[in-house]
Amino acid sequence: MVDLQQYMSGSIRNIMSKAYKNILKNPRQAKFAFKMQRVFEKSERRRKKLAQTEGINVPPFLITSISTSCNLSCAGCYARKNGIADDPGKSNRTTMTPEQWKQIFTESAEMGINFALVAGGEPMMRKDILEKIAEVKDMIFPIFTNGTLIGPSYINFLKENNNMIPVLSIEGTGSETDQRRGKGIYKRVMHAMEELHQEDLFFGASITVTTANFDLVTSDEFVDHLKELGCKMIIYVEYVPTEEGTEYLAFGEEDITRMEAVQDHQRVRHNDMIVISFPGDEKHMGGCLAAGRGFFHIAPDGAAEPCPFSPFSDSNVLTLGLKGALKSPLFRRLRDIRLVGGEHTGGCALFEHRDEVEKLLNHKEEIA
Repeated sequence: MVDLQQYMSGSIRNIMSKAYKNILKNPRQAKFAFKMQRVFEKSERRRKKLAQTEGINVPPFLITSISTSCNLSCAGCYARKNGIADDPGKSNRTTMTPEQWKQIFTESAEMGINFALVAGGEPMMRKDILEKIAEVKDMIFPIFTNGTLIGPSYINFLKENNNMIPVLSIEGTGSETDQRRGKGIYKRVMHAMEELHQEDLFFGASITVTTANFDLVTSDEFVDHLKELGCKMIIYVEYVPTEEGTEYLAFGEEDITRMEAVQDHQRVRHNDMIVISFPGDEKHMGGCLAAGRGFFHIAPDGAAEPCPFSPFSDSNVLTLGLKGALKSPLFRRLRDIRLVGGEHTGGCALFEHRDEVEKLLNHKEEIA
């Protein structure tokens, strides 16, 4: 049986080792990476201590949505489908203040959490929040962005804050990206990558991989092109069919096996490049990592949700704090019945069983 904490801690060390190889020629970034390696060692001890003394299983990372709006309207967007985001000025959902977000991340770092994936909506529409959370220097914040707002102001911000790492979303080449994200978006993303590369900034690419674009986005030519542009990390996000009629784009068992082989292949070809698949990599971690097992999702208003694809909540970090949210009865019940941490057959476990998750939430006596 996999020791999840040990496996994930080892995975983090491996990621940082590859990141360190990429920035040895940049003294400022190398110094930061060396400092964070020391922080991770202390954080691993903190998580183990909380598990032993308070019985709290602290995940090594969080997923957060800080923005309730987006300047694009991409096909199949889970954030719009789940009510997280809308067009600018149209969302009715509240969001925590920059100071409240900083407080949550400060608590996270103190508990031994060092990674918080920042999404939205479009997170770069909330520079006020990004500027405030950047002050939490013991955390690294991969910012999942469409890249269209990256310009001189953000370049300067990223140069001043090594813990803020942009991860730009693309779907393949121009036709694939523009088809999903809008005409001209690919060109703008390529320009943003060129600007980041010119300033020798660490950045990555997030690729929603489907049965339609699989061969393209996993090919040697495509990966090599991203590396030439300066991309040091690729995160493949397996498509979750939030729109009816798009189920054919989601992976089957054969695609999952192929994805594993592709990752192994690219990791060998580019041993200094970080290549991750989500949720595919969960297979090696004993199943779904959501609901606090390996991470959980904090919505714009502070709601603690099992996963971005499972927007159900019975607790809020604003009122309960991070420790309280980790004790969520809903999270515990999902782990007990092994909807998370059970056999991994590919795809998003909680999305596939969303009716069961909602039923648990609506029948609170079952999760008390």
